[in-house]
This record gives sequence, C-alpha cells and structure tokens, in this order.
Amino acid sequence: MKGTGLTEENAVDRLREIVGESHVFTDPAATAAYLTDWMGDYSGDALAVVRPGNTREVSAVVEYCGASGIAIVPQGGRTGLSGGGVPVGASPSVVVSLARMDAIRKFDDAGRTIIAEAGVILEVLQDQAAQRNLLFPLSFGAKGSCTIGGNLATNAGGSNVLRYGNTRDLCLGIEAVMADGSIINGLSGLRKDNTGYDLKDLLIGSEGTLGIITAAVLKLFPRPSTRETAFLSMASLDGALQALNVIQDRTGNSVEAFEYITQPLVDVICNTLPGIRAPLAGNVSTAVLLELGSSRSSDAEINGTGANRLRTALLDTLEALIEAGIVEDAVIAQSERERAEFWHLRESVLEALMANGPFYFFDISLPLANVAAFVGEMDSIAAKLGFQPLIVGHLGDGNLHYALTSNDGERWQGLPLELAKQEALALLQRLDGSFSAEHGIGQEKLELMRRHKDPAQLSAMAAIKQALDPAGILNPGKVVPIDPR
Repeated sequence: MKGTGLTEENAVDRLREIVGESHVFTDPAATAAYLTDWMGDYSGDALAVVRPGNTREVSAVVEYCGASGIAIVPQGGRTGLSGGGVPVGASPSVVVSLARMDAIRKFDDAGRTIIAEAGVILEVLQDQAAQRNLLFPLSFGAKGSCTIGGNLATNAGGSNVLRYGNTRDLCLGIEAVMADGSIINGLSGLRKDNTGYDLKDLLIGSEGTLGIITAAVLKLFPRPSTRETAFLSMASLDGALQALNVIQDRTGNSVEAFEYITQPLVDVICNTLPGIRAPLAGNVSTAVLLELGSSRSSDAEINGTGANRLRTALLDTLEALIEAGIVEDAVIAQSERERAEFWHLRESVLEALMANGPFYFFDISLPLANVAAFVGEMDSIAAKLGFQPLIVGHLGDGNLHYALTSNDGERWQGLPLELAKQEALALLQRLDGSFSAEHGIGQEKLELMRRHKDPAQLSAMAAIKQALDPAGILNPGKVVPIDPR
C-alpha cells in the first residue's frame, strides 16, 4: 500500500488497535450491509468497516489511512439515494461508520441549541428536543434511520424547508476531521462569527469528500402549540403556488409544509401499500398536503365557533380560495390520528414506488414560477415516450421528485429511458433548474456534473478538493468528477 510494504492484514490489525477489535468488521456477512446502498443500485468492496467511538479515534483512523494510501468512505445511516456512501474504485478502502458516535453532548436552553454527534438518529434528536418543548424541524420519511452526520454531509432538505431551510440553515457550527487527521472544532454555537472562510458551510453538503463531520451545533425552535393539517385539491399547479402565497399572507407566514402529489402516485400508494387510503374521493390531479404551525398561545385559543384562531384563519382562507376557483375541495385533519394518516401517505412514496415496479427518479429543483411549465411539458413528453409520470414535491421550495414508470400496456425494458432523461435535462436547463436538489451527487450524478455544471464552478471545486485532500483519500469518486483512484 503506497509503497509502505504493509499488507491488508497489517492494516486491519492497526485499525483494530485504534478502535477496538469488536468495532472492525471484515467478515462478508458483517460488512455486506455497509457495502451496498439502500436502493441496491451501488455496491463496492472494502478492506474493513471501522466503527470509531469518538472524534479522536476518527482522527487516528484518518491519519493512519492517509499515511498508508487507504481511501476512506464515511457513512451515516445508509439511507442515501445517490450512492455516496459506497466505495468506488480499485484502490483499497475502508468504510468509516459513525453509528457509534450517537451522543447528545449538550443542550443550551438560553441559546436554544443542541450539540449532537454525527451518529445521532434524526428522530432521536427530534424526541430529545420535544422533551424540552422545542422543535428540531428537519423531517422526512427516513427520519427513523438517517443520522445527523449524513443529513449534514448531503445538506438534506425534507418537508419543512419552506419555513426552516435545509440542514445547512439549521447548523451553527461543526466539529470535523480533515484529510490529514487534524480536528476542526467549531462548536461554539456563535450566530455571528466573521473570522474568515466559513469552513462549516464548505463541509456541509460535501458528502465526506473534504472532511468527516463528527458533531454539530444545531438550532432548535419553539414547538408549535397548535397545528392544522389539510389535504387540498387544486384547480391547477399554478393555482397551488398562488394559494401558497395567499395562505402565508392570511395566516401570519405559518405554513410549515406544502407538499404536492399527483393522483397517479396516490393511486400507486393506495394500491400497493395496505392500510393507506386517499384523503379525498375522486380524481385529484393537483393535490397538496398543507400543514400550518404556530407557537403563539393566541393561535391555540378557542373562539366562539369552537375552533382555535389558526383553524379559523385557515377555514376563512380556504373558503376564499374555493370561491376564487383556486381550490376545488379540501379536508382538514380532525385529530392527530388523521394528521398522521395524511403524513403516512406522503412519507410512503419511495416505499410504494419500489414495490410498484421499475422506475427512474429525478430529484430536481426549479424556480417556483417555472414549476408548472416543467411539469406540463415533461408530462407530455413522458406520455409520448410511453411513460407514466409519478410526481411528488416540496412545492413551496421548488423541489420535485419526478419519477417515471411504464405506462399501462408498456414494458419497462423497451422504453427509451435515456431519451426521456435527455429531454428532462434539456427542459430543466431551459427553465433554469437544477438536476440535484436534496439527495446529493454521490456517484450517481457525476456524469451530470461533467456535462451540465458550469466549468468554472467545477474547476473551483476541484481546486478545493485538491487543497483539502491532496492525496484524494476522502470518499473518492463522489461529488467532484475526478476519476477514482
């Protein structure tokens, strides 16, 4: 390895010395789950899976691997959808799982922050915040298994970006191990710190290619004292975006989620997964799952109609939108159980798609003004090519998950998928969109980076990678289109 004369056995022995024998896996039965991505699309090989228990051990592993010419693949909850946590290339590599680093180090009640290690499960963090009547708002279907480190590494989005932002917006500081084993400690939690380059924002979203995030200071928010959740049938997609602004204006900017879903996808979910039913009867071409939240005690007060102020504002707004012909029908959750049913339908999308049969999945974003144009044109293209579009999206921030499956009577294997991809990307480029919104680049979208990313930006990225990881040991073959070692 790199001319050191070390054997693979020597390397594994040294890793066991660093983290303990029981935390280094080499047996195929133990490593298999770490070497294939969640979707089953990408697999790789590794000398070992190493599970350090603290930042010092991560540092020692990285320093040793760097000196020995061993690549490092950082890994969180293994819920990524772009192959970012799977080894690539022929050079020897080690998977570094942060799963054991799952401590909540500190709560700051005055600053409303929490310091969490990279291996903390998102839902665990949410529960810890709730115990203090606070909210960590990042949320999506994989919350029960994804980790904070993975969320930061991919700058994860989710359903509440509209109000609270991506993971980057929720982070005040990080601790990270760099390619030489040095440790960056930025866990002060300062909200203002203009002392040079912001390394935090550089490492967030870098998918472990510039450094390994081991802990973070995260923002907490007041927990809503009241929530209102509704499932809406809209007259059009343009009308849905118009409705969003009206609802924001009339409810004091209280919209937390505005999730778009099409009737064909609702049908797939209900037909594929047991116990899920459509909230609205009949054909709903443009459906929206709407959720409002308010921490103001006045919004939770019951008025003379028997409803609280937030619900009254929602009812009045929906009535006006129905009269204007923008909203066609609506149902408001009458209990926490009904709210959970609405969200269960939304969060079951990927599971239903996988159970339904072969599909291809675009994770894209567009300016809000261009969302309807993309959907209208791409739906027409897809139909002509024999595809059935199945669409769900975080409509409030312009992020669409646009899936293609075979239309009735069509065989998936015979459909022109590459042509459909080309058409979608050309349309996306014309409408000022992005081919990667919230799932990261990983290894899946490297070719798209080569073809469609601005050359000057790619050059800058490559220069940063070279400066921070000159030996190219950190997650090679991901994000920046440089050939794997």
